[in-house]
Amino acid sequence: MAETSRPHLHTWTEDHVFLGHGHAHAEGRTRFVVYLTAVFMVVEIAAGLLFGSMALLADGVHMATHVGALGLALLAYWMARRHARNPLFSFGSGKFGDLAAFASALILALGAVGIGIESVMRFYAPVAIRYEEAIAVAAVGLAVNLASAAVLHRHPESVGPPAGHHDLNLRAAYLHVVADAATSVLALAALICGAIFGWAFLDPAVGVVAALLIARWAFDLARQSALVLLDVEDDPSLALDIRRTIESDTGARVADIHLWRLGPGHRGLIVSLVSPAVCSADTVKETLRQRYSGLSHVTIEVAVCSDCAA
Repeated sequence: MAETSRPHLHTWTEDHVFLGHGHAHAEGRTRFVVYLTAVFMVVEIAAGLLFGSMALLADGVHMATHVGALGLALLAYWMARRHARNPLFSFGSGKFGDLAAFASALILALGAVGIGIESVMRFYAPVAIRYEEAIAVAAVGLAVNLASAAVLHRHPESVGPPAGHHDLNLRAAYLHVVADAATSVLALAALICGAIFGWAFLDPAVGVVAALLIARWAFDLARQSALVLLDVEDDPSLALDIRRTIESDTGARVADIHLWRLGPGHRGLIVSLVSPAVCSADTVKETLRQRYSGLSHVTIEVAVCSDCAA
């Protein structure tokens, strides 16, 4: 047989590139938001030092935490892309984003705790508020965060994609700017009421509400990303449907099945079959890939045992 007619090894091997759909697009949008937030942070800190405004300086330092979290998301995109074909990563580098999302959730949670403690302390030790400066800072900060949220929201995976396709890293970046925007809206309302009606108590009260809201978002994000990092079954109903499909089409029994997330839009599947007759693993694999989208790494193991499958 001629050498050119022989099948090559790559016919049976996979490249293990499990980056999300639109990875480069999401990375570019995150980079823009990092730059925008960093510029506003520098302006606020410089203005605070120049004009002696603690309100400006404090908000600039607070913005620095968001720059750090967003920078972490950007770093995750870069690391995932850089190591996409690195054989040291057994199932690809798609989970860099999930790792960054978990870290971002912790940062959000710490921020919520800090805001909550500071707000409660101000009930007992009120601080004089310079309303005009504070309102101006909150208004500009809100504009920056709304612009950032709009940029990230234009990518569908940041808010509500199909199950298994969500990019938790992009969602973490989105939640950071939305959390800051929500805080700015509540702060503006409290500051305006305080300036007009003298209701100074609203400022710390809004802080407590914002802390609880951010803590809830942080918990949900941490839970979702932790489940992915721990390789929890990605979709139990899908795994059950796959089991039924295989057993119906082949007459074999599924002895073991594992379905987990490899990255945004990518799932891994390992199935062990016990069959009463010879069964082609390649045929089962091809059938599954045609019927179910997102099965990027499929391994089928067949054991022929007529007594075992009875």
